[in-house]
Amino acid sequence: MQTSLMIILLLSLCAYLLGSVSSAIIVSRLLGMPDPRGVGSGNPGATNMLRVGGKTAAAITLGGDLLKGLLPVLLAQWLQLPLLAVVGVGLAAFLGHLYPVFFGLRGGKGVATLIGVLLGVDGLLGLAAVATWLAFAAVFRMASLASLVMAALAPLYGGLLRHDSGHGVELALVLFAMAALLFWRHRGNIRNMRAGREDKLADSDAAATPIKDKR
Repeated sequence: MQTSLMIILLLSLCAYLLGSVSSAIIVSRLLGMPDPRGVGSGNPGATNMLRVGGKTAAAITLGGDLLKGLLPVLLAQWLQLPLLAVVGVGLAAFLGHLYPVFFGLRGGKGVATLIGVLLGVDGLLGLAAVATWLAFAAVFRMASLASLVMAALAPLYGGLLRHDSGHGVELALVLFAMAALLFWRHRGNIRNMRAGREDKLADSDAAATPIKDKR
């Protein structure tokens, strides 16, 4: 029992540190781009990188952020840890992305990393989340709205998929906590949506504008 607890704690710490590696900032430095925290929306994530640096920078950032959530969870699965420990490791990676120790706790909003966690926990859960994001993004052309709906539905998806195993409630509770954090990180976007000022995915002028709302 003590050994298992130490493994869980060590893996959670490693997951947090991996999550703290900001894909957007590293990609921007490698490609000679400005720090994404100081241009566009001010968010070091794939959507802002798309507006500021184009498709290649955004794709690399998206892949890096997704893997930060996926790889620690897959390792926890390989070690055959209990489901609560597995999703706890994913939560640690998610927190690392939101509050990276290597970048002054100024991280992204966690969408891609959350999807990585969901894919690692259960492939169907991750695919349901991706399908939800794509559907709402296609209809409303707002990445933030698609992300919020996906996060809000993730606990429901998780609870339903694991209901028969008896672990649906605990999975849903952890996913609810992650969704709440994601909503908190999107509070500026929520204000902008209510005011009708939220950027659409087709907008391309964000790179030339100062930070709009970093809170």
